[in-house]
Amino acid sequence: MDGSSSHSAHRNLAQAKDAGVAGDMRVPVYSASQLVEKLQSKRNAAAEQPYPAMYSSYSGGIVLDPAMMVLPMDDHMVHRGHGVFDTAVLLDGYLYELDTHLDRFLRSASQAKISSPFSHETLKAILIQMAAASKCRKGSLRYWLSAGPGDFNLSPTGCPEPVFYAVVIADNFSQRKQGVKVVTATTPMKPSLFATMKNVNYLPNVFAIMEAEEKGAFASVWVDENGHIAEGPNVNVAFISKKRELVLPTFSKILTGCTAKRLLALAPKLIERRILMSVETRNITLEEAKNSAEMMYVGSGLPLLPIIEWDGKPVGNGKVGELTLALSDLIWDDMTTGPDRIRVPYEDGAPQHSRL
Repeated sequence: MDGSSSHSAHRNLAQAKDAGVAGDMRVPVYSASQLVEKLQSKRNAAAEQPYPAMYSSYSGGIVLDPAMMVLPMDDHMVHRGHGVFDTAVLLDGYLYELDTHLDRFLRSASQAKISSPFSHETLKAILIQMAAASKCRKGSLRYWLSAGPGDFNLSPTGCPEPVFYAVVIADNFSQRKQGVKVVTATTPMKPSLFATMKNVNYLPNVFAIMEAEEKGAFASVWVDENGHIAEGPNVNVAFISKKRELVLPTFSKILTGCTAKRLLALAPKLIERRILMSVETRNITLEEAKNSAEMMYVGSGLPLLPIIEWDGKPVGNGKVGELTLALSDLIWDDMTTGPDRIRVPYEDGAPQHSRL
C-alpha cells in the first residue's frame, strides 16, 4: 500500500469511529447549579489558578472564582471583535504606569467608537480594588471595553450599553537578560487605523507569532509597505546603532507603546553618564536595522527583551549588548523604585494621591 492509500485508509477508519461515537452520543442539558459544578470541577482540576480575580460591569462586581469568570456569548467583542483592551503590570503591591495605560485605553475606545461607562478615575478605582482583592503580588491586569452584549448582528445598535471587563493574571515574571531569535514577518501588518488603537482584532498578530514559532524563533518583526521597521506582534522594537544611538520607529503607523515611551524618557540618564550618545524616534530602513549593534523588544510584559539573532544572522556580535542591559536596568529600577506618579499602590484597595 502506498503512502496516499495508507493515509486514506486511516482517515476512513477515523471517520467511521467518529460516526459510531456520534451515533451513540447524548448531549446533557444542565441546570444552572449543575453547570456551575461542572465549570468549577474543570477549573479545580488545573494545577494552578492563574486568574485570581475578575471584574465585570455586566455583573457589577468582582469575582474570585475562576469558574465564574465568563462573558455573555452575544457580547459584540466576542462575536464581532468590537472591543479594545489594555494592560498594566502588578509588582510588589504596585501597579506600574496605570494612568498612562488608562489614557491609551480611553483613546483606543474613542477610536473604536465605544463610549466608556466610567471616567478615568472610576476605572482606576475599580482596577485598584480588583488588584487588592486578588492578593496577587506579581502579574498583570488586563482589561477590556466592549460594545457590549445585545444580539448577534453586525451593528452595535442593539447593545444597551458598553461593558468593562478586567482580570488579574498571575505571572512570576522577572527581568529578561537572555537573548532571543526573531524573524521578519511575512504576515501582512494591520493598516494604521487598526494598528494605532489597541483593539481585540489580533488575528494578524497571532499569525505573525505562529509564523515565528514555526521557524524556531521567539517572535517576528513587521516591516511596513515603505520598507521601514514597524513593530513586533505585541511589542515595540528598538535598536542601538554602531554609534551608540538608541533609535525606535515612529509611532505614526503602529501602537504607541507605554513602556517604549517610558524607555525614551529614561534613556537620557545614560547620555548623562556618557554611555549612550543620543535617543530618537524616526523611520528606520530594514537594511539599517539589520546593521545595528544591538536590538531589543520593548513591552510592558517583558519589559525589555534582548534580541541576538534576526533571520538566522547575528545582531551585532550575536551577544546581549551592554547598552541593552543598561536600558533594561533603567526600566526595571523604575518598575521597582520609581516615583509615585508611575507606581500606584493597590494593596489597601483605595486610590492613592500622587506625592509628585
